Amino acid sequence: MVNWVVSLAGPRRVSLEPCPADPLGPGQVRVRTCYSGISAGTELTLYRGSNPRLSKDWDDATRMFVPRQAPAAYPVVGFGYEEVGEIVEVAADVADRRPGQVVWGIWGHRAEAVVPAGAVQPLASGLDPLTAVFARPGAIALTAVLAGDLHLGDWVGVFGQGVIGLLATRLAALSGARVVAVDRVPARLDFATRLGARRVVDAAVDSAAAVLHGATDGRGADICLELSGSYPALHEAIRATTHAGRVVAAGFYQGYALGLGLGEEFHHNRIQLVAAQISGPTPAPGTAGRWTGPRIAHTFMDLVAEGSVDPLPLVSHVVDAGAVADALALLDRGDGDVLQVVLRF
Repeated sequence: MVNWVVSLAGPRRVSLEPCPADPLGPGQVRVRTCYSGISAGTELTLYRGSNPRLSKDWDDATRMFVPRQAPAAYPVVGFGYEEVGEIVEVAADVADRRPGQVVWGIWGHRAEAVVPAGAVQPLASGLDPLTAVFARPGAIALTAVLAGDLHLGDWVGVFGQGVIGLLATRLAALSGARVVAVDRVPARLDFATRLGARRVVDAAVDSAAAVLHGATDGRGADICLELSGSYPALHEAIRATTHAGRVVAAGFYQGYALGLGLGEEFHHNRIQLVAAQISGPTPAPGTAGRWTGPRIAHTFMDLVAEGSVDPLPLVSHVVDAGAVADALALLDRGDGDVLQVVLRF
């Protein structure tokens, strides 16, 4: 039996390739992929060749990047982390999963995968399977919101209204924050308004810092969430934040920090700068041990199931997996009407 997997042979050299099907072992299930969402952040860094893991090694013991000792980084096979599919086979010792169940999890851009039964989660009854490609992006957005420790009535700037930024706007509004959404794409700002933003700022026209200071009698935002991965946007988020306020840097920043002036408002206003990253949730003070990675993902999908969050309008393109090169090129161009691109297997 032949499987199919997305393979990246080098920067901007991507294709769908045949590969052997994996055998089913104890405690495992075989999942046939329905949809696999493409991350416009992490996956584009691999596609463009800018991801630090392509040129350096990550040392688990020291939690530092070190000079690369491993063989060449390419090919990168089976990357991706937004999958939903149908269980087609279960090992004899698996009792809590069954063939025919629609499940979500992380197994990469491939037609089918053999994974531990506990690594896939059943989709809530009645939900469109497409909603499950947002489990991971939603968890990233919720991680940023939790790291911000925002409260009812806080003024919160959300910088970057891509998929994760729009989800963060919705989650922050659900938390009671007064959200100001910032982006350079008017259509995305329209989305943000529909998702609960009180105000929007076209960063190509206006200063988000000036708008947030104006909305708060000169104080500035209580918290800003920076989700674009742009150093100038991070600088503006710092400028927009009140004295001793908090900025959550949740974007995947590439290269050196051009456009970020830490000797300006960051230094003089004693801004608290917090990193939020999905593989190690950064909970607010007093919540350590309660907000684990699995809980964050399940909470987001619970919000989808109850109707508090509807991610489906963020799906802008669904393409056959064989057209993955076109799909990644589309994201790479950065067209304003492109949000969540999904591969259909």
